[in-house]
Amino acid sequence: MANNEESRGLKSLLDWFANRRKSGSTTPERQEREIADGLWHKCPNCSVLTYTKDLKANQMVCVECGHHNRVDCDERIRQLIDANTWGSIDDRLRPTDPLQFRDRKAYGDRLRETQEKLGLVDAVKTGLGQIDGLPIALGVMDFRFMGGSMGSVVGEKLTRLIEQATQRRYPVVIICTSGGARMQEGMLSLMQMAKISAALQRHRDEKLLYIPVLTNPTTGGVTASFAMLGDIILAEPKATIGFAGRRVIEQTLREKLPEEFQTAEDLLKHGFVDDIVPRTQLKKTLAQLIALHQPISLTTAVQTHNVVVWETRPFSSTVAE
Repeated sequence: MANNEESRGLKSLLDWFANRRKSGSTTPERQEREIADGLWHKCPNCSVLTYTKDLKANQMVCVECGHHNRVDCDERIRQLIDANTWGSIDDRLRPTDPLQFRDRKAYGDRLRETQEKLGLVDAVKTGLGQIDGLPIALGVMDFRFMGGSMGSVVGEKLTRLIEQATQRRYPVVIICTSGGARMQEGMLSLMQMAKISAALQRHRDEKLLYIPVLTNPTTGGVTASFAMLGDIILAEPKATIGFAGRRVIEQTLREKLPEEFQTAEDLLKHGFVDDIVPRTQLKKTLAQLIALHQPISLTTAVQTHNVVVWETRPFSSTVAE
């Protein structure tokens, strides 16, 4: 008898909750909560609620703990490039499926679904613009597109961007975020590492500036190529930067890695990164670096018994002479 009464009591209690949930779905209070969705953002690091408008005004950086939330390529361009100076290039390049690759889903179908969902052609946007009035060639990777993986189109767009910058004598800045090479394109994706690196070498031969900015995460083939070939390498705070994954390294070494391993702060300590720049200071920092590396002219100085000749040449951080 007691068990029957308990079961009836439990059933009635469940019915009460079900009816309350059903009736509550149409209340004005619930409608107001639904309308308010998206107005507030909970920081994944410190759990502080921030008004979304204020968070965007602070470039998606938490005002309490400084956590850098991930931003898409369009937002990154708005943060860095002067208004009405951005011009995209090579927007018509589209990825194909040369290997007819299929895992749980055909690669071609996966591409189409991602393109329709995000409104992007591939995992990078490239173009020319200005930062504080200074011309720049900018490439911005987007992690939302298949983990920012580097396929043939990503490699081709970045290579063409660097070649245009070399021809125009522009500095190059690439905002890096990637899981590495795109496995669905096999060796074709790995070839992009060498292709971009070769274009960067020609850019360097012309004594022109290249600055990669490593954001969270930057891993795999991107780290193993153009992300680490900069004249000045910048990173965002707490960004994960590495080649192989943490678990792969731990299983290979059979030992526990330090908590700060593969962070921007750890790489700065070991000399792989030149500086860590908060996102709110990035545009100002890039503008200062680009201004310092602009070509300058110095006239011949004639002194008594001496003639000092100053050569007119573009300065770059790679020039040590």
